[in-house]
Amino acid sequence: MNAIVALCHFCELHGPRTLFCTEVLHSPLPQGASSGDISGQNEQAEEEEGGIQMSSRIRSHSPAEGASADSSSPGPKKSDMCEASGCRSLAGGHPGYVSHDKETSIKYVSHQHPNHPQLFSIVRQACVRSLSCEVCPGREGPIFFGDEQHGFVFSHTFFIKDSLARGFQRWYSIITIMMDRIYLINSWPFLLGKIRGIIDELQGKALKVFEAEQYGCPQRAQRMNTAFTPFLHQRNGNAARSLTSLTNDENLWACLHTSFAWLLKACGSRLTEKLLEGAPTEDTLVQMEKLADLKEESEGWDGSEEEEKPSSQPDVVEGQELSKCSPETSLMPDCNSWNAAHRRLSVFRSLRHMRQVLGASAFRMLAWHVLMGNQVIWKARDMDLVQSAFDVLRTMLPVGCVRIIPYSDQYEEAYRCNFLGLSPHVQIPAHILSSEFAVLVEVRTATRSSLYPTLFDDEQSLNKYEFVVTSGSPVAADRVGPTILNKIEAALTNQNLSVDVVDQCLVCLKEEWMNKVKVLFKFTKVDSRPKEDTQKLLSILGAAEEDNVKLLKFWMTGLSKTYKSHLMSTVRSPTSSESRN
Repeated sequence: MNAIVALCHFCELHGPRTLFCTEVLHSPLPQGASSGDISGQNEQAEEEEGGIQMSSRIRSHSPAEGASADSSSPGPKKSDMCEASGCRSLAGGHPGYVSHDKETSIKYVSHQHPNHPQLFSIVRQACVRSLSCEVCPGREGPIFFGDEQHGFVFSHTFFIKDSLARGFQRWYSIITIMMDRIYLINSWPFLLGKIRGIIDELQGKALKVFEAEQYGCPQRAQRMNTAFTPFLHQRNGNAARSLTSLTNDENLWACLHTSFAWLLKACGSRLTEKLLEGAPTEDTLVQMEKLADLKEESEGWDGSEEEEKPSSQPDVVEGQELSKCSPETSLMPDCNSWNAAHRRLSVFRSLRHMRQVLGASAFRMLAWHVLMGNQVIWKARDMDLVQSAFDVLRTMLPVGCVRIIPYSDQYEEAYRCNFLGLSPHVQIPAHILSSEFAVLVEVRTATRSSLYPTLFDDEQSLNKYEFVVTSGSPVAADRVGPTILNKIEAALTNQNLSVDVVDQCLVCLKEEWMNKVKVLFKFTKVDSRPKEDTQKLLSILGAAEEDNVKLLKFWMTGLSKTYKSHLMSTVRSPTSSESRN
């Protein structure tokens, strides 16, 4: 998290002062802190908290920034410091503290003032405002203020007991400064809880010291018995004591550095930026619905098995029926996971690979039938070959339009599946072979071993196969075809696009045309508009051609039940409310 956490103090002699601050560095360390480890007597602290290794760093010839008397330093001059170190945290020559986050290679540096002049000005202004005008009622508690120019500030003011102070307490604040207003507001509950814990620990230590001092020498009675001289009392006898003296903790600044560094790391880790994708896609909704249906079916099967246990059907037949009659089971697994599990068995890697193997004209015919919703039949001995072909071809369709029977010993009607795998000996009805609504891909043994060259070295060779694509309605070469098919072929032929990029192009194209399907569904099925208006709408959508209209009507069957019911309920609710009135 790109922010600064600082501890501020209101000095009665000099006003608001910054005592200690921790900032995040993504670049090399500032001059006041080097990478040399302290050893022996100079070693001060080394500890780990939340994955951050904290160690003090020193450079013998470089004084601490907060204690520097050089006029070029952004910090206050020595003449402005309290004589009793009330406005100073680290002693003269102290380099500060550095924490190295090994996971992100980020450094957390703590010293009295930021080294950068602009950051010093921002922290200084936030300090003054937090201890003067920007306070909550009661002068103790959290508050938020800031602007785009000087950053936004989360400030928590509090009192520390001091037996020598006026009113027996001194005023402090812990501030968090960053430029991202939304991020800081969303972090309010987290910052409030953690900073409140740091404050409670400081107040608890100071209270013990205060009670011990009051017990040994009560200041209230002594002040009442002493003649009051305002000027002398303020200038000489009431100089602010250091916070280490008030808490009786010599390792206070090392502990604060650890707490502030952990606070910056934890606050930056709890909130992450994510791409807002909006509503779930139709494919996601359909998959969720199919998972719910499968869950209900499995529960029903479990219940029926408990009531009656059929023994007439062997296990092999049951497994065949499941693979043949349950297209949902073959639809749900992700294509990438299937390919990863069967990398050595699968043959077709992608649509580009299939186009290279089948040839441009045969692939265009096959893809046209797939997009139109016609039945695609593959006849082959190799079940893995057929399965890999279906896994590649299905990427062109929405999930709701895919119905697969991966391998069967008999022909299945088109209403049951639009992807059908058959063994070579299965007889296909003659009217299907001559139908314009079906395409057949026969995988035969190649007459010459070199008919198809190997395109990829790491896959099973296709030399032994010959692919014959036939249909009762072959796609003419001069036919325009659906717009999405032309765009898919353009992406496949563009060698500058990798396979992963082509996959993302397919996702975008499907989403584009599914949005058109949604508009057409609402226009025709929900609103029941006349044909003239529908033609005008198709022209606006750029889908007035015959093939585009067929594609939209087929893809309309892939809309999720959730979307359809939502549209119907949205349209009917105003009518029902008017009828009640």
